[in-house]
Amino acid sequence: MTIKLAVFDIAGTTLADDDAIAKAFKNAFEVYGFEINEEDINPLMGYKKPLAIQTMLEKLGEVFSEELVADIHGEFEIKMLAHYQNSPDVKPLPGAENVLQHLKEKGIRIALNTGFSRSIADTILNRLQWMERGLVDDYIASDEVEAGRPQPFMIQALMKRAGIDDAKEVIKIGDTEVDINEGRNAGCAMVVAVTTGAFTKDQLAPYKPDHIIDDLSQLQALIY
Repeated sequence: MTIKLAVFDIAGTTLADDDAIAKAFKNAFEVYGFEINEEDINPLMGYKKPLAIQTMLEKLGEVFSEELVADIHGEFEIKMLAHYQNSPDVKPLPGAENVLQHLKEKGIRIALNTGFSRSIADTILNRLQWMERGLVDDYIASDEVEAGRPQPFMIQALMKRAGIDDAKEVIKIGDTEVDINEGRNAGCAMVVAVTTGAFTKDQLAPYKPDHIIDDLSQLQALIY
């Protein structure tokens, strides 16, 4: 198997989360008078965030407007930007940088994609300096394409920018149901799920990724 591009999710896959996303999501809803449980949030991880907000409002049985979705999302963005700019908890998952470096040395292009907006993705990458350090070649956010996960548009855009026509030269790595389905919908050669984020092994298994790993360091043995 010749792999030219590896597409990684960010939060929960390469970047430690520590429930910051769920807490910010919950707090954003509370600002507008809605009480939600964090356990109801995890299934929405990985989705484009305005869609996740709309889905949660539907689950609550609320009649809502585009304006309300935008307002809640704006509050979520404020909280996440502050977190990624200032929190000492923002750090790569153990071994993540070593894996990125290893794949780069093998000639594999590294890209990141995310259900976050571009502004949050920019803040994360600026904080980690992965582009400047040569660990990541490209990244894309869900608000830069027609639709986020599980649609394949982010992967397809990254492929186009890398000059790759065949999805069988691409692998996708992520921690959620929609990461898995995104990789499947894109036709990737391999879809790898990790248990370092929102989903456990038992929760990931029904979506039938090619592999489920507990640590990114296990990825190297799957490619070579």
